[in-house]
Amino acid sequence: MNTIVCVKQVLDPEIPPAKFKIDPETKQVIPPPGVPPVISVYDERALEAACRLKDKHKGKITVISMGTAKAADVVKHALSMGADDGFVLQDPAFENLDSFGTAYVLSKAIQKIGGYDLVLCGRQAADWGAGQVGSILAEILGLPVVTLACDIQAVEKKFRIKRMVKDGFEVLEAPMPSLVTVSSEIGLPRLPGGMGLMLARKKVVPIWKAQDIGADVSQLDKAKAHTEVTGLSVPTRKTECEMITGGTPAEAGVYLAEKIAKLI
Repeated sequence: MNTIVCVKQVLDPEIPPAKFKIDPETKQVIPPPGVPPVISVYDERALEAACRLKDKHKGKITVISMGTAKAADVVKHALSMGADDGFVLQDPAFENLDSFGTAYVLSKAIQKIGGYDLVLCGRQAADWGAGQVGSILAEILGLPVVTLACDIQAVEKKFRIKRMVKDGFEVLEAPMPSLVTVSSEIGLPRLPGGMGLMLARKKVVPIWKAQDIGADVSQLDKAKAHTEVTGLSVPTRKTECEMITGGTPAEAGVYLAEKIAKLI
């Protein structure tokens, strides 16, 4: 079974809040110095799902990541977990794309790789959290799509997928090839082994530009984007504390109840 996993480099969510800065003019997050990007936690779950299928059915896992040159570190992390091959999609035309532009670029890379039975994405990106790329990518590739999967099994040339819904889960069948977005409920990703880390460190990750994947740069014109970021800011948080007192505990309880009633 051959699986392609789309992974994204994101700002490390463990950075101190004081280091999180935004440029209001460009509407971009300013990467803090000395803090490398990491793989999106949701995409790491998708990679874990691919590794479980490989453990059971053999095959090959190919990882693609669109971003800066530092995305090679994210790909190498995937290789250390069990992926076999990986590519970075880096080109000035790929910068600051919306979900539709991102899905278009990924689709061209996937079409170049070819020979896949399954495409996996995280349920959403850990930074913007739009949750759109997977479904748009499936539409472009002409693939059936199942979202929010918490378990994926390959049975008789089909996929049996358990997906999360609001009040439980449902089980669906999908043909090969299909695209599936993976939810966090699939479980924690495996830790890379020592040998995997060593091999991944030595791996040279190829960088594909627009011409390498046959992407039409005119399709990535920001003026043709389906969505636009009109504002980006750090939320302002204000906290207030008021001590409720009374002559007796019962009296203080009455005052507290009155305060709560006014807030409801």
